[in-house]
Amino acid sequence: MSLKDSLRVMVVDDMSTSRGLIIQALEELGIKKIDFAKDGAAALRALVASPVHLVISDYNMPGLDGLGLLKGIRDNRTTARMGFILVSGTASKDIIEKGQALGMNNFLKKPFTTDGMRRVIQAVVGAL
Repeated sequence: MSLKDSLRVMVVDDMSTSRGLIIQALEELGIKKIDFAKDGAAALRALVASPVHLVISDYNMPGLDGLGLLKGIRDNRTTARMGFILVSGTASKDIIEKGQALGMNNFLKKPFTTDGMRRVIQAVVGAL
């Protein structure tokens, strides 16, 4: 079984269009085990209950934003080792530095291509 067949991914984005574009790119890459959450708090609850290999989260969400979600993931023993990719239309140095300090594994700027998605995922989990 290849990595893309077994890789479990959670997509977290409050905007259905953005969430759909991320899921579409994952499906184009052959990743089949995809779950999603519409906000950081719901994602954190779901991840603690059922951990995944990789979280791909939007930065800008109401309530618990992407960095807050990352902190929650890293602070919980059950979820601490998950891969985490932050996605944002704003690639500010401040956001990236805060993400790195919290244990972000990679960053993807919107808009992105499927090939760009492949590169950031492979940098975290290995060849698909």
